[in-house]
Amino acid sequence: MKILVAPDKFKGSLTAAEVASAVASGLADVHPGVAVQQLPVADGGDGTVDAAVAAGYERVRVPARGPTGAPVTASYAVRGDTAVVELAEASGLHRLPGAPAPLTATSAGTGDVIAAAVRAGCRRIVLGVGGSACTDGGAGMLTALGARLFDRAGRDLPFGGAALAGLALLDRAELFEVDIELASDVDNPLYGPRGAAFVYGPQKGASSEDVETLDAALRHWASIAGPDFASRPGAGAAGGVGFAAMAVLGATMRPGIELLLDLLGFDAALTGASLVITGEGSLDEQTLSGKAPAGVARAAAAKGIPCIAVSGRCRLPSPQLHAAGISAAYALTDLEPDPARCMAEAAPMLRRLAHRIAVDHVNNRY
Repeated sequence: MKILVAPDKFKGSLTAAEVASAVASGLADVHPGVAVQQLPVADGGDGTVDAAVAAGYERVRVPARGPTGAPVTASYAVRGDTAVVELAEASGLHRLPGAPAPLTATSAGTGDVIAAAVRAGCRRIVLGVGGSACTDGGAGMLTALGARLFDRAGRDLPFGGAALAGLALLDRAELFEVDIELASDVDNPLYGPRGAAFVYGPQKGASSEDVETLDAALRHWASIAGPDFASRPGAGAAGGVGFAAMAVLGATMRPGIELLLDLLGFDAALTGASLVITGEGSLDEQTLSGKAPAGVARAAAAKGIPCIAVSGRCRLPSPQLHAAGISAAYALTDLEPDPARCMAEAAPMLRRLAHRIAVDHVNNRY
C-alpha cells in the first residue's frame, strides 16, 4: 500500500514539509513497512517556495527590497528555466519592520526577485501572489523590472499606492521580457467595493480614509496602465500586482493550487497511491474556495483515490467535507481543546493523529 501525504502548512506552527514529516512518522509508528511518499504543497501564498524546494527545486537567495524599501534577503526556487517566485518572500506582511505602511508599501522587492531569476537564465516565472503588504497596483514590481513612472513634473514617482494619484506617465521602454504565470485564487477586481483597497487594505493597516485614498489612486493607475484589465478577475490580487502583471507584463492567471500541483509533479506522485492525506491549519469555508486541501482532494478524486485531511481545527461539517472530496478529517483540537497548546505542540500531536489514521484507514487495507 502506498500513501501520499500532501499537506499545506499549518500557519504559525509548522511548514508543509514539517506537517508531512509528522504525519509520515505517525503512520510508520503503526505500520513500519507501509510506503509513504511526502509531497508538501502550497496554493501560491507563503510557503510556495518551500514546497517547490521540497519537490526538488533548488533554492536561490537574492538581495531584494522589502515593503518599506529596506534591504532583505529573499529566495526563489528554480528547476531548468522555470523559477517559482513567492511575492511574500520580499513583499509580504512579515517583512514589515514595525508598523504597517499601507500608503507607502511597495512591491519592488518582488520585481527584484523576478529580475534576478531572469538574469540567471529563467524564462518562465510562476508567481504566487498571497500575503502582500502593499497596495501599490504592482507599480513597484514594474519599476524593478525596468519601467519608469513619472509625475507631472517629470520626476520619478515615489513608492507606494498613494503616490499613484500623481502619476502622469508610464514608460515601458526598458521593461524585461518575461513569461509570467500568476498562481492565485483571488478574483477581485483592481478597484471598487470588491477591489484591492477596500477588501484587503484594512488587513494591511489601512484606515477607512487610507482605503479611499488607495482606491482613488488605483483607479488613476488603471486609467494609464491598462483600463481594460482593471475589472478582470484577479486584478486585485496582492494589492494590484495581479493587475500590473496582466496589463503590463502579459501574464496569465491560473488557480494557485492547480498550477502548483502541476509544477510539483502531483499527478505522477498519485501513481500507485491507495490513500491521500492532505491538510492545513484550519479547515473552514475558505478551504472550499480553492485552498490547497480542496485542490488535492479534487485531484485525488479524479483518479478514484480516497482523500482524508488533517488540520489544527476543523470547522466544516461532514457533508461539506464530503462534497469537497474529503472523506474524513482529523484535527488537533480533537486531542486538545486549547488552541495555543495545539500550535505549540503541533508536530507531536500530528504524529498522534496519524496513529488514529493508521488504525482507521490503513489497518483494513494494509
